[in-house]
Amino acid sequence: MAWTEWEKIPGPGGYEWQTIILEKKYHKELEGGIARLTFNRPPMNLVNGLALTEHAVSFEMLSRDRTIGVIVVTAVGDRSFCSGGDVEWEEKEIAKLSVGGGGGGFGTEKCRQPVIAAVKGWCVGYGNHFAYRCDLTIATDNAKFAQNGPAVGSPADGYLVTYLIDVVGEKKAREIWMLCRRYTAMEALEMGLINAVVPLAKLDEEVDKWCERILELSPGCVEMLKASFNTHSDYFRSYNRDHQRLMYPHWFEGPEIREAQRSFLEKRRTTFWKNRTPSG
Repeated sequence: MAWTEWEKIPGPGGYEWQTIILEKKYHKELEGGIARLTFNRPPMNLVNGLALTEHAVSFEMLSRDRTIGVIVVTAVGDRSFCSGGDVEWEEKEIAKLSVGGGGGGFGTEKCRQPVIAAVKGWCVGYGNHFAYRCDLTIATDNAKFAQNGPAVGSPADGYLVTYLIDVVGEKKAREIWMLCRRYTAMEALEMGLINAVVPLAKLDEEVDKWCERILELSPGCVEMLKASFNTHSDYFRSYNRDHQRLMYPHWFEGPEIREAQRSFLEKRRTTFWKNRTPSG
């Protein structure tokens, strides 16, 4: 086995997660790690206020762990990745929420590492716009994608909506949000909503392959690439300028570039993760 076993990650101060399962494992040869956040409100994995808070807190925690190179988001069960907001909770609480603002909190975009959505079953509403805002999305052949906000009176605006234009183009983005149609995994692949489709039994194996490939690369370069891609969005332009200098002010004097050069000249596999600790 190339990987260690999954180990649980507790919340701040030993907090026990209520709506998610948070785990990590490490590659035995490359030494870098991946984290896995699993939506844990089966069968449909609906989102409520506590879930939103735990998502934000967990991503902020993981972003600070420099031994983690990729974050995978998936869900308990095969029926639903996430089927949107908990309508009973929304009915009571939605009036208290400020509409817009791009989703708020610490999310996938602000997270330092690339985030892979591993989608099984229904991916609707919050689940869909969460998945398309991840850096990469791998779906099973039983996955179905849709927006349902206008159909259930659940408001969304701002960045949550407009980012989809960058993913599938303006006409298709308007269709997805305004018509609330359902799309198969293959239709999602054809429109560029996701990156790959695999059989349900092969999802974990495929995700591990993608993670291993990312871990083979310079983590600092991958992080700067993510920051660069994010500046394409209006949501980030105001504070994400000069991202390379801010994230890695001494990049060209650091250990990663030296390791990349040495391994190339010595014709060996790179060992980027040897120089990383959880906090530095």
